[in-house]
Amino acid sequence: MIQNQRSYAYRQGIVMILLSAIIFSSAGVFTKAVDASAWEIIFWRGVFAASFTITYVVSRDHFRKEFFEMGKAGWAVALIGASGTAAFIPAFKMTTMANVMLIYAAAPLIAALLAWVWIRERITLQVGLGCFGAILGVVIIVQGSFNIINLRGDLLALWMTIVMASLMVIYRRYPATPAAGPAALSSMVLLPLALVLGSPFSVSLYDFSVMAAFGLSFAIASVSLAEGMKRVPAGETALLSALETPLAPAFGWWFFSEIPANTTLIGGAIILISVLATQLQLAKEPLQQSRRNSLSVKKS
Repeated sequence: MIQNQRSYAYRQGIVMILLSAIIFSSAGVFTKAVDASAWEIIFWRGVFAASFTITYVVSRDHFRKEFFEMGKAGWAVALIGASGTAAFIPAFKMTTMANVMLIYAAAPLIAALLAWVWIRERITLQVGLGCFGAILGVVIIVQGSFNIINLRGDLLALWMTIVMASLMVIYRRYPATPAAGPAALSSMVLLPLALVLGSPFSVSLYDFSVMAAFGLSFAIASVSLAEGMKRVPAGETALLSALETPLAPAFGWWFFSEIPANTTLIGGAIILISVLATQLQLAKEPLQQSRRNSLSVKKS
């Protein structure tokens, strides 16, 4: 009975993580589908994402824990994450979905590099080579941008990637830090700035509907990912989440006829190979350790 319950929870986790990956990969579709400016998108996405997240937290009776007990690490996540959102949305307006998401795919390896620098976390040769490959891939994509607008978009995507990597390290250093509260707060922090720099109340009904769907769907994706991570091992979670990377360029081609540049394909391939090879190796390590422990028990 217990085994069946664990198996069911595992399957639930797989579905939740896949759902979150599909939704996250659609960020560029929502952003490019409207005429609204980046700040107007940030405003309405933030309103609906924060509203849904707060409702979810209250329904689970976790409001105090998520907001009043988040600590300094939670505030750091909120403020740093806000700067990432402020870069992520405009990036889609300035460059292709393929460029944004392939650069973003390097986040796990950049996180490993930051963890090595900041908290002295050991970095293996495999991960070190992966980090080098990821950085090389990003450089190839960025240098292939043909005009200043595309270059700005690539650099904004790179900043978002560094932000996400930083958040990964913060949660690794302070694992008790809540996720939902800081995520909602990061959306709310940007609302006053978006009001000043945009005109959110003058958008069309169509744009408003799309942005509302954007905020709600991404809040659902965040909750799905958080719940899925509780049911699926970290290595498998990382591999399943990587599905969003190839999906985003496919969506860009399907909806907006975006054809990735050759440098994007080359750099993206290097990043994906680096990330997947590293994650596969990391996923094997717990299994190898388990086998070694079993052999040790048998010998004793």
